[in-house]
Amino acid sequence: MEDMETESKHTMMKKQKLEVFDILKEALTIPYKHINFFIFTIIISLPLFCFMVYYETFLLSTLVETTHILTIPIYRYNYNWLIPDDHMTKQFNKDFGYKLIQLGLLYLVPRYLLELFSVLVTVDLASKIYNTEERSMTLKEMIHKPVLKAGFRGTCITYLYVLFFSTCTVLGLIWLVIHYCVVFKNFSFYVLFAVLYGASFIALLTKYLEWSAMWNMSVVISMLEEIYGAEALALSAYFNRGSEERGQSLMLVFFVWGLGLRLPCLILGCHESGNGIIVQVLFSGLGNVIKWVACMIYFYDCKKRILEKKVDEEVGVLVQ
Repeated sequence: MEDMETESKHTMMKKQKLEVFDILKEALTIPYKHINFFIFTIIISLPLFCFMVYYETFLLSTLVETTHILTIPIYRYNYNWLIPDDHMTKQFNKDFGYKLIQLGLLYLVPRYLLELFSVLVTVDLASKIYNTEERSMTLKEMIHKPVLKAGFRGTCITYLYVLFFSTCTVLGLIWLVIHYCVVFKNFSFYVLFAVLYGASFIALLTKYLEWSAMWNMSVVISMLEEIYGAEALALSAYFNRGSEERGQSLMLVFFVWGLGLRLPCLILGCHESGNGIIVQVLFSGLGNVIKWVACMIYFYDCKKRILEKKVDEEVGVLVQ
């Protein structure tokens, strides 16, 4: 009886327009109600988890070093002229440059492949459960079905597009912060630059969250609709039309979740001891699973709304 009530509520939710809270609730329900899905996502995420422990340790140590460098003025006044500070210049040595290159390569290659595989399997299984095609699957079935049916190569192409666009946007955000800290922080009229750079940062971050919802949806489209690359991005933009604020709010939740886990580790120096990093990566991984399940639900809801609107418009034309 309880299962029937749950099914009925699930069906009613799919008929209504889902708001951010509804999407998150549905995304949390899937792993909670289907223990095999939860266990399997943990198993397939183990390689990514082990890598992320090392990556986050390396990332946080680099961020600490970068923060230390940026606190040193890069310019000093000499007869009303700004000239480079020798101490600041020495901080950007070859070793630090190699660290940044290594960090970038770790992000672009092993993390990309491990995260893609995890996302591929998670979204494929979650979509089967969400669409009630297969309400209960054994772990043995889960091992074989997703990998055989999902188009890994095509999804990889779409994910490369998403990785390129998201990396460029993140680099833009980083450039704004570094440019302000390095060049304008020590000016006598720094408040004006702080306002300008702060407004630019918030505007770009807002667009980044909005675009992230669309980019993630394009990855889901590649997995479930077998449409890849630029076509997947175009279709995602079409389905996302009119739901930009909802997608932006959804991505904001996971952005705050990730930031809330990383900042305490950065401030408390968790990279120096393994326990704090392990806890952070564990909860970040759980949040990542929920994020992609939520993106899958968001895609189905946006697709349904757009198709319903299209049908209504066609019916209206016929009536006229």
